[in-house]
Amino acid sequence: MKFTYYGQSCFLIEVNGKKLLFDPFITGNPLATDIVADEIEADYIFVSHGHGDHVADLVSIAKRTKAQCIAAAEVAGWLQKQGVENVLGMNHGGYINLDFGKFRGVSAIHSSTMPDGASGGNPMGFVFSTSEGDFYFAGDTALTMDMQLIPLWAKLQFAILPIGGHYTMDVADAIHASNFIQCNTIIGVHYDTFGYIKIDSEKAKADFEAAGKTLLLPGIGQTIDV
Repeated sequence: MKFTYYGQSCFLIEVNGKKLLFDPFITGNPLATDIVADEIEADYIFVSHGHGDHVADLVSIAKRTKAQCIAAAEVAGWLQKQGVENVLGMNHGGYINLDFGKFRGVSAIHSSTMPDGASGGNPMGFVFSTSEGDFYFAGDTALTMDMQLIPLWAKLQFAILPIGGHYTMDVADAIHASNFIQCNTIIGVHYDTFGYIKIDSEKAKADFEAAGKTLLLPGIGQTIDV
């Protein structure tokens, strides 16, 4: 699998010949000025919740690429009102099968409101099982005991966790989360974009290393193999 980071919680995963885009926020991200949203391609767009720093470029990318947008039922309904046609509404529950593999929505402890004030329903993370490996995107979340359920469903190759603190888990909580999900390779997201969530990246990596784990912090626009 390949992972490309676009800043904040926006990234692309290439798996089984498909491009999965997550939480598209490029326009308005001061760290992503070299990324052109109109050049990003996607087969699927997964949306963890409705906040502006996760959906700023959602409608424009969805309409241009015709990618299937997958999100909580309320986010899906909002998208349809914006004229996006290829939408799959869902909620927390069992696996859903698609052509690249299968996925399920899992609990995230956060809030969710669309930029226009409409309800974004329940925030969520996603657990994926594919022939190339299993992975987990936590979305925006605090540390939660529900993460201990994830090893029942998947043997994770890697996980994408927020590490910026203030609005989500911080580095210390992300280390606890990696224990809960039984995964030692973590990609950190949701950090450095704004003042409240700036971190010491080298210390964060060292803290993970001291816990016997690897924290990957790819640069914005960088693609890595996972």
